[in-house]
Amino acid sequence: MNAQVVGVSADAAPTLKAFVKDNNTKHLLLADIRRTMLPAYGAVITDEKHPLFRYPKRAYFILDKTGTVKYVKVMNNPTDLLKAEEVLAAIKESGAS
Repeated sequence: MNAQVVGVSADAAPTLKAFVKDNNTKHLLLADIRRTMLPAYGAVITDEKHPLFRYPKRAYFILDKTGTVKYVKVMNNPTDLLKAEEVLAAIKESGAS
């Protein structure tokens, strides 16, 4: 579909490198340890009273080639995952590919 998958995590780069190795991950993982990108996309808990304050949420974003956000899905539960079919359908429907 002419799309690239990129993961963003609040974990440090060495942790992500180990994760990639241990899980045979094929896509690029970026470290946002300073939490600058994740809050900008609404993908971090910002309620200071929440026990997981500044903890990243699981989220899916589809951007087109110009960087315009075409699709957003932020999950309330970090264990919830979209199925591959749902992501592929979102790419197709967004017109980003």
